[in-house]
Amino acid sequence: MKLKTIKISLFGLALFMTLMSCSESYLEVEPLGTALEDNYYKNESEAYSGLVATYDVLRKQSNGFDNMIAWFNAGSDDHYAGGGGATDGAGIQSFSDYSLSQSTIPPSYWNDFYQGVFRANVLLSKLPDVPMDDAKKARFTAETKTLRAYYYFELVRMFKNIPLIIEPIPASEIYNVVQEAPEKVYEQIEKDLTDAIPSLPPTVDLGTEAGRFSKGAAQALLGKVYLYQGKNALAATEFEDVNGTPGSTSMYGYKLLDNFEDLWVISNTYNSEAIIEIAYTDQSNADWGNWGDGADEGNSLNVMVGPRGFSRPGGSTAPDYASGWSFSIITQSLYDALNGDPRFDATIADLLALQTAGQVSYEQGYLDTGYFLKKFMPLTSDVSTGGGATVLNYKQHVYAIRLADTYLMEAEALGGTGARAQALLDAVRARVGLASIPVSMDAIIAERRLELAGEGHRWFDLVRTGRAATVLASKGFTAGKNEILPIPLKELENTLIDQNPNY
Repeated sequence: MKLKTIKISLFGLALFMTLMSCSESYLEVEPLGTALEDNYYKNESEAYSGLVATYDVLRKQSNGFDNMIAWFNAGSDDHYAGGGGATDGAGIQSFSDYSLSQSTIPPSYWNDFYQGVFRANVLLSKLPDVPMDDAKKARFTAETKTLRAYYYFELVRMFKNIPLIIEPIPASEIYNVVQEAPEKVYEQIEKDLTDAIPSLPPTVDLGTEAGRFSKGAAQALLGKVYLYQGKNALAATEFEDVNGTPGSTSMYGYKLLDNFEDLWVISNTYNSEAIIEIAYTDQSNADWGNWGDGADEGNSLNVMVGPRGFSRPGGSTAPDYASGWSFSIITQSLYDALNGDPRFDATIADLLALQTAGQVSYEQGYLDTGYFLKKFMPLTSDVSTGGGATVLNYKQHVYAIRLADTYLMEAEALGGTGARAQALLDAVRARVGLASIPVSMDAIIAERRLELAGEGHRWFDLVRTGRAATVLASKGFTAGKNEILPIPLKELENTLIDQNPNY
């Protein structure tokens, strides 16, 4: 089920709302075949459609050119933006070299998540009056609050100083919205999640409900929210429920996969390590005309990270990668850190070595190192055979939160010390055949870099732990400025929104 989606600026919403509420002096037509907000949400089916539309915004993780993983990879020490040249994606290039400004940041990083917030607000305002089973209504409400919390968490950790809107706003008020203190935003996120958790199911039916939030998913998100605020004791409590005994199956059924490589098998969806997994499909027939507008459902990260102009000579035994656009190029620093680690082969495709051996050829992209992000590199056998543009219709799912991530976050919340923190770190390492090392905060952050490489976490980890100014200095990172993103220029025009400091 899929609702038509409309991408819209937070303050462009005013125009949209005006157009959707034309006075009778301009138009007197009964909406016979169209479901408008006033005559929608009449039954459970329509409420479910509204819930699906609210879930849709999760696809921002790796959908469209301006997706979360490629973007935050580019800002980290593990990747260059890459692409075809220094002007291939002005926003992502300027983030990678820290020349980012209010004019070059893609507005969608603000707009898309506020679109999710608006959908959640509308649905929450309508659900009380929908005639449906009370238990099911409570679950829909809990899922919607969890989604709103997720979207606000993304917004506050990217921009810090943001408006807090928790109910539908009339068009006459939209330009008067002001920013709220980050502490208030986090307070609302915590409230939404703590309200939601009791009404979410412990597990979901993977046959009919795969991808929907469970109690464990919401607790993992709440633990992460606490961790980002330094509320470590509260974070550890949530993560302990999610993680259970390190290396074993938790009460929610989560368990580390035996083989790290299996995490990246495209058909291995909703496995035991997935806590929040975001689905993509090769069946939406996305084309250039609707790419990134919310109506497409393919994984764009796949084509972005593939090598440009890839080919294999006859007799080559190299993987038959599909050609792509050479984004998220891996730095020598990450290559060296992973070299010799059992996760290397599942994480990095060393095309430099393959080309030197005469096994492949490819066109060098911008700041090419020869090292590519294998976790998301499709083979030609993965290319869609359906309609639309094949490069826009990859189907690999991505993990927003997975179990190894929560193991390491709990170890961090425990201060990087003690028997449980040691066991959590050991479990992540033992899964790939690595021996125990003494647990410490430095060891945990180093392990996160190797375990979660290329999944969009590294930049946030560096900023959150105060390491960014040192580690990213060579890329141009400025302390006191680049810990957050600039607010897009369009959001400042004729509004009460103030730009973030030093932009």
